[in-house]
Amino acid sequence: MKVKSFIAGVVVFLAACAFMIPAMAGPATAADKVITWKCQVHWPSSSSSYKGSLLVVIERLKKRTNGRLIIEPYAAGSLVPPKEIFNAVKRGMIPIGVTSASYPRAQVPIMSVACGLPANFGAVWEAVYYYKWMGFEEMVRAEVAKHGMYYASDKVYPTELSLKNPVRKFEDFKGLKLRSSGTMQVFLTSVGASASYIPGSEIYAALASGVVDGAHWGAVQGNNSMKFYELNKYHLRPSLCVASTDIWLVNKKAMAKLPADLRKILIETLEEEFWLRTNQYQYLEDLTLSKIIKEDGVELITLPPAEYAKLQAAALKMWDEVAKKGPACAKAVEMLKEFNRKMGRIK
Repeated sequence: MKVKSFIAGVVVFLAACAFMIPAMAGPATAADKVITWKCQVHWPSSSSSYKGSLLVVIERLKKRTNGRLIIEPYAAGSLVPPKEIFNAVKRGMIPIGVTSASYPRAQVPIMSVACGLPANFGAVWEAVYYYKWMGFEEMVRAEVAKHGMYYASDKVYPTELSLKNPVRKFEDFKGLKLRSSGTMQVFLTSVGASASYIPGSEIYAALASGVVDGAHWGAVQGNNSMKFYELNKYHLRPSLCVASTDIWLVNKKAMAKLPADLRKILIETLEEEFWLRTNQYQYLEDLTLSKIIKEDGVELITLPPAEYAKLQAAALKMWDEVAKKGPACAKAVEMLKEFNRKMGRIK
């Protein structure tokens, strides 16, 4: 077993190294034009992903293009409301942005799958397989391209609730006031909770004032970066879903104006970001969980299988509803069902 684990580790390491080899731009000269893009994101500056994803990608692009492509970061609400980032990039108001897949579901129905159908995967690697090996990411990219934008997933990660009061059985969701968004907001409401959307910058105040009893901002790491555990002393598992909720959007007309080498570097850097950030995020999840249990007195609650099965039953009904939104959604949901059938979870 140790030999197999070592070999598997070497394979993963070598694969990661392949992505980490940057496509460097040629040496900059005085004649080289410096291109500066504004990038609006839906993350507050306090969010772990603002620093761990946005600022890291910006620095990589600056280094790999020898300073020829500069991305200026703008936190949530700086230029446009978070829900308007999709339209702002589409119209060319800003050339690049990061938003939640849950926001543009009306314009791009397959985003109802991309933002994370409830109880979709049992682990992060499963979602990675669905996105990259089964072709889901390319399906989403094709749909977003119809709006004149290039799409890339930032990372795959779990969505988990932090709560003021414990939820130990399915019935405990009834009447619970929760901050959520997108498909997950609809799902939590369907199982008896009162779920509402609140902008990220306002969630802490809503928890402190009692407007909501719990919230999710990613999983442990994201919730902690938003300081939810100062107020919430319970963390719930299994994950509500695993998905690439954070998405990069690039205006295709703006991209076409880039020199060919910069365009290539941009696309390859965003692809690399998915693999590196997904891996890093899971590492930091484990570290942060240990920290909040030890230092903040947080209790990790894991729903018993019988109780979680009730959530899954409710989730399958939602999968079928999402499948009705169009051919792309129907195909994506069937792919998801087939994966779960092979894993022995559904019939």
